[in-house]
Amino acid sequence: MMAESVQRRFCTAEMLTHELDQAGRTGTALPRRALAPLLAGARSVAEADAWRLWRRSGLPPGHWNVPIFDADGNYIATPDFWCDACAFAWEIDSYRHHADLTGHRATVARNARYVAAGIVVLQTLPSRLRAEPAQVERELLAAFRTAQARPRPNIKLVA
Repeated sequence: MMAESVQRRFCTAEMLTHELDQAGRTGTALPRRALAPLLAGARSVAEADAWRLWRRSGLPPGHWNVPIFDADGNYIATPDFWCDACAFAWEIDSYRHHADLTGHRATVARNARYVAAGIVVLQTLPSRLRAEPAQVERELLAAFRTAQARPRPNIKLVA
């Protein structure tokens, strides 16, 4: 519920933290644990699952939902996760948000911008984060190593 409220912009993660702080400590451990990925920038339950998997992977920290631009200042995308050290993007692409004609076109256009900018991107279905976490982690590590192995493209993060 908290992720849905933040994603729909009914409130911010900081507002939820404030409410939990007002309630005191008793009975707030689980909501606080659920809120951690939202405070880091995740915007959905699937992104929260991805946040947990990324943290377990041992890979360096990065940014959630931040816009990135090419060297000329042209917008590329706002990836679900961005590792600036090697210009690596991770997208958690659900069927629900990408399956209609408009969503599919936007996803294809976004992916074309990634490729044109030299960005390595991994796309993961949300259902796989829970059903196949070990396989997703292997794919994540492999994609990250691929990003590290090539020269970093000139991409700018706007945090």
